[in-house]
Amino acid sequence: MPDSYRLAFDVGGTFTDVVLVDGDGVLTIEKVLTTPEAPELGAEAGSEAALARVSARVGDVGLGVHGTTLVANAIIERRGARTGMLTTQGFEDVIEIAHGERYDMYDLFLPFPVPLVERRLRLGVPGRIAPDGGELAPLDEAAVVDALHVLDAEGVEAVAICFVHAHANPAHELRAAELAREHAPRLALSL
Repeated sequence: MPDSYRLAFDVGGTFTDVVLVDGDGVLTIEKVLTTPEAPELGAEAGSEAALARVSARVGDVGLGVHGTTLVANAIIERRGARTGMLTTQGFEDVIEIAHGERYDMYDLFLPFPVPLVERRLRLGVPGRIAPDGGELAPLDEAAVVDALHVLDAEGVEAVAICFVHAHANPAHELRAAELAREHAPRLALSL
């Protein structure tokens, strides 16, 4: 019967787990190897195997859910792209300082984790959005372009654009992304 199955798969670093649930709640579980360079292959193979075990087709699936630990693994293992960061001038160290919290607050010598973006690749540019979304200072577009050229010359592959209060007004981040696409088009962007 159409739409009578729910299918979920979780692509991990070594295995891809697939769970197929029919309308009566009966589970079919598959575990296949993940192909790191093409993680979709494990999801496809595991899904096809689970469906074949119950003589179902993809068209019988009414809901699909995807999960992965690949990004978390890449962060933990520090194997992602070399990344630079554009941020609001004066906030370059926020990702390192964070809240100043430690998992053992009484160990004064406990080292903080190494930030994902090294200090010299965190560049601040003038411009400021207020907490309510109003513009306190216009974005210095020339400074954004200069910073992009610095990051490009440093060999970064990706740039995180993280301006203060962009949640309230993303205009500065969006404009910085436009400038990045124009002046450093090879860089992957995350806003």
